[in-house]
Amino acid sequence: MALMAEWQAALARFHFERPWWLLAVPLLLALAVWLARRSASGHGWAALVDAPLLEALRLPEPTIATRSAPWPWLALAWTLAVLALAGPTWQREPAAANAMPDGWVVVLDLSPSMLAPDAAPNRVSRARYAIEDVLGAAQGARIGLVVFSAEPYTVTPLTDDVATVRGLTGPLSPDLMPSTGDKLGPALAMAQQLLERSTTRGGHVVVLTDGFADPEPASAAAESLRERSTTVDVLAIGGAGSATIEPVDLAQLQQLARAGGGRVFGLNEMPALLTQLQTKVTSSAIALSDVQAERWRDAGVWLLPPLLLLVSFLTRRGWW
Repeated sequence: MALMAEWQAALARFHFERPWWLLAVPLLLALAVWLARRSASGHGWAALVDAPLLEALRLPEPTIATRSAPWPWLALAWTLAVLALAGPTWQREPAAANAMPDGWVVVLDLSPSMLAPDAAPNRVSRARYAIEDVLGAAQGARIGLVVFSAEPYTVTPLTDDVATVRGLTGPLSPDLMPSTGDKLGPALAMAQQLLERSTTRGGHVVVLTDGFADPEPASAAAESLRERSTTVDVLAIGGAGSATIEPVDLAQLQQLARAGGGRVFGLNEMPALLTQLQTKVTSSAIALSDVQAERWRDAGVWLLPPLLLLVSFLTRRGWW
């Protein structure tokens, strides 16, 4: 009774993973019938050559006793192949749970103030060195790069090709920007667009700046990122300034970081920032390891041995 119940449960679960392949069965069977009839009529020569002459022109064939018609077997081989492609299944099996890798977007300030030399050799060079460190820590994460001055520009969308991002980072300088300005808000909105296009939920935005001219739009954009579980951290580029160099406004940067659910780091705190980024990737992987996933086991592979055996017989001499 238990065996019967198990068989009934298996039949109830039986289905095809790719059922549209079954549409090929009647077409292939019709083709086999047509080939059989064509073969029986002398391969079409009967319609062109008189019967007595056709009989005289035919080459000697093996005796009927040693010759078998291949068409029923060919139809069976085609049917087995289609059933295997359709993916019959009735059992589930454990499967590895996969998720999109974590997404990081680096937002780099290329306003004219980033050429200030208070962070030797200058602020933008120190920012590029910091990006190198972030790229080196991007194990299991995808990286995107946005730069801004008066307008934001996407240097790279989210990618796991760290070498490409590294190669494009070296030449970045305020001198390359077509117009001068210091608007962070549109750059954060562009970072959010990059994350959403990659279907990455959460993620991390790292802003490298010495300050910006649009604190309210920037805070609003940071809050929008936080609402989609994206953390916005800020790396302050520069020092206390001088009589000719405007100092970094840490209060402004802290307000931005609070709006984005992150914190402000100084250049001397790069190890702490990298640890935070890597911890987020590791915690996501640990959470994923607890997820149990299942998939249907494709049983079509079990039709391949009889199919191959049948095809081997069909290729023998004397069948055609």
